[in-house]
Amino acid sequence: MRYMLVLADDEAGALWPGDPGFEELVAEHGAFRRKLEQEGILLGAGRLRPTSTAKTVRVRDGKVLRTDGPFAETKEQLGGFYLIECRDLEHALELAAELPTARKGSVEVRALVG
Repeated sequence: MRYMLVLADDEAGALWPGDPGFEELVAEHGAFRRKLEQEGILLGAGRLRPTSTAKTVRVRDGKVLRTDGPFAETKEQLGGFYLIECRDLEHALELAAELPTARKGSVEVRALVG
């Protein structure tokens, strides 16, 4: 079954190149990615740019509305994802708990339809 691990965290505390701890965080995600690749279950992954670069599109009454920023104000923002193929939900939950994001943000685990 395919699962999306949706990583959310407060982007005000996000680390970027040059920040203390950035290299360690990248190494942790790299190790996690390699583990998924070695198990043959990684289908895709990516880090998103900050919400300040986001655009939201809505269609209301036939009119296209475009706004800057994310679709909702929240404490945590969507920061990245892993798309994986797991034997079951329990396996996906175990993997989600290994992500560094789970320690200070959250990892939502969602099964794909079909």
